[in-house]
Amino acid sequence: MSVFVSYSQKDEKWAREFIHRLSEEGMDVWDAEAELTLGDNWNLEVGKALERANAMIVLLSPASTRSENLRREIEYALGSKKFQDRVIPVIVKPTDQIPWILKRFKPIKGSSPSRVSELVARRLKESAALS
Repeated sequence: MSVFVSYSQKDEKWAREFIHRLSEEGMDVWDAEAELTLGDNWNLEVGKALERANAMIVLLSPASTRSENLRREIEYALGSKKFQDRVIPVIVKPTDQIPWILKRFKPIKGSSPSRVSELVARRLKESAALS
């Protein structure tokens, strides 16, 4: 399964560990920080990555919930049938600013990237089995 992970650069350390663990769970994870460089057209490349993905993980924190990019990425996923039951919010740091729609998707809470990656991988595998 191809997975797009949306997160704030302020949560990069947590996100990098999570992405590494999710990859170990057998997921094909696209990560902007690892795959893009300064000269790349970030908006174009993010759009291409979203088109290739069939699941989205949104890492939520006070920093990410203020991000306009995060909002655009969520809007794209919510408007696409291929992401149905495959948008998974993960609360990385407690925040009161979680977009209301993401609260309906049963956010996963956890401080350990390794434990959260197991839970996310299980949810994605179950979703794929139902398709």
